[in-house]
Parts: sequence; structure tokens; C-alpha cells
Amino acid sequence: MQSDIREIIENRLSRKVVSMPYGDGVVETEGGDRYFLKKGRRSAAFRCEASGLAELAAAEGINVPGAVLWGDDFILSEYIEPGRPADGFYTELGRMVARLHRRTGPRFGFREDNFIGANPQPNIAEGAEATDWAEFYYGKRLKYQLEMALGTGYFGKRVWDILYRLRETVDRMLSHVDEPPTLLHGDLWSGNYLCSTTGAPYLIDPAVYYGHRETDIAMTMLFGGFPEEFYRAYDEAYPLQDGWRERVPLYQLYHVLNHLNIFGSGYLRQAESLIGGLTR
Repeated sequence: MQSDIREIIENRLSRKVVSMPYGDGVVETEGGDRYFLKKGRRSAAFRCEASGLAELAAAEGINVPGAVLWGDDFILSEYIEPGRPADGFYTELGRMVARLHRRTGPRFGFREDNFIGANPQPNIAEGAEATDWAEFYYGKRLKYQLEMALGTGYFGKRVWDILYRLRETVDRMLSHVDEPPTLLHGDLWSGNYLCSTTGAPYLIDPAVYYGHRETDIAMTMLFGGFPEEFYRAYDEAYPLQDGWRERVPLYQLYHVLNHLNIFGSGYLRQAESLIGGLTR
């Protein structure tokens, strides 16, 4: 695979590769140009990542590394040399995510299915899902992940009762959502942004679709959270609707279930706690 990717890069860029990592890392070509290479098993994931980066880049004022080349088992993107966040970095990150969320679409979902981490993420809305956020979020997010968990033995037969109760919760909490479908990063945790040497924030590794913007904000609060300056700047630029904090656990459940299905039972207690709080 290593030699094949090198050959593809050299042929497509018409430049000799002088430095290439064995795993993921920086590729340098003759003349000093540098790119970032990610490799993995053959799938559509890298094509979907390139598509997601392009969708984010189309929003006004959003920094992402541009995808240069991709194939079944790799993606080569612009290399953003990392810097150290300085004063004002998280304020600008909050403003940038607010700008991202100003980009809207005609329907929920996305033109193609993609991936959330290592798992598939279905995005093709069916029927009412295209215009009803509660329908989309229940069917394409919670129900999909819980059925996947059933297949791996989590929750057992209780999953059907959980789905029934969550259906009621989703209808109660989300039926009033009247914001238009909003472009989402889709996997906005602290590992999916970086700071350049100029101090500018960049978004990486997206799982894009059009949905309710609170889902991105809820994800930022998992796994360590973002600094307070981020939330203050976001709220100043694009205030969230009343009651958004009550909806955070519902939106976090999707990501916790996804982690359960990828990484295993270490996330089961957190998932059960969220489900219990949402369905009691």
C-alpha cells in the first residue's frame, strides 16, 4: 500500500516524494511542498472526508485544510503547521462555528451517507425525515445506533423498550424545533480542530450533514469540553434558542452510543445514564 500511494501522489502531483511517513503524517515533495497523509482500510471514508471538507469550505469564513488527493485507502490534504493557541483563539473558534451554522440547506441530512469515526452515518432522508428534524434525528441517529448496539449484544431485548421511550422523548423535546437545516461539522469535539502557526482555528475530520445546530454544541461539551470563551463568543454571534441546555443530553446520546459501538463496553454506563435521564 505504501508504494502504491507514493506512486499515485507522484503521478498526480508530477513531483517526486522525498519524505513519506510509514503511518499517518507529513509528506514532503521535491521543492519543499508539504501535505498531510492519512491512510487506512479500503472504504468510502476518505472520499466522504474530502466531500465533507469541501462542504465546510463552501461556508463563508470557515478554515479547513483542503483535500488534495484521495483514494480508497488514503487522503492527502493541505498541511496546516500547528501552532499554540493564544489569547483570542477560542473566541475566534466560537465565531467561526457560528458562521458555519449560518449556512443552511433545504432539507435535513446530506446528499450522501458518510462516516462518524469508524461507523457509517446514514444521511439520506426518507419521507418526513427531510423536513421534520425529530423524525430525522430519531430514525437516522438514535434508532440506527441502538439497532447497531443490539447487534453487538448491548442492552439485549430492552432495546425495543428504550426505542419506544426515546421516540416519545424525541417527539416531546424536538417537535418544536423551527430552525432550518444547518450545516454541521458533525463530530465537533476537542480533537477535531487545530491551531495554525498564525493562530487561526481550523476544523478537521468532519462528519457533515444538515441538522439542528445544537447537536454540534452538545458534542463540544463531551470528552473535556471547550473553554468558556468559545461558548461566550458563539452565543454573542448566534444566540441559541431557549431550553438548549435541556436538549444537550439527547444530542450527546448519539455520540456516546457511537463510541459504545466503536470502542466497546467502557461507554455502556454513560449511555445507560443518558438513556435513563431522558426516559424516566
